[in-house]
Amino acid sequence: MNQTLPPITEPEPGLKRQVLAHSASMMLVRHEMHEGWRGAAHSHPHEQMVYVISGRLQLIVGAETIDASGGESFIVGSNVEHQATALENSVVLDIFCPAREDYL
Repeated sequence: MNQTLPPITEPEPGLKRQVLAHSASMMLVRHEMHEGWRGAAHSHPHEQMVYVISGRLQLIVGAETIDASGGESFIVGSNVEHQATALENSVVLDIFCPAREDYL
């Protein structure tokens, strides 16, 4: 089977995104974050499950601060404001339910 890899985009400096698979009800996304990258605080109606493949992140999820390193995972609930900072070069897998149409 000869399959083309999904494209990698750079929606903002220091962040690379690759939508690996999706259906209407869920989406698997790989994100690479350069050390020092800090995302804007935001929320969305999608539930988000995060698995940190490598690196180290600090996240503010609602009123809670989370430090997550390679091998750790956590869930961000629907409509909960959150913000991530890459404390070192990091790679994560995100699962969104339902799929994020704004990523397609």
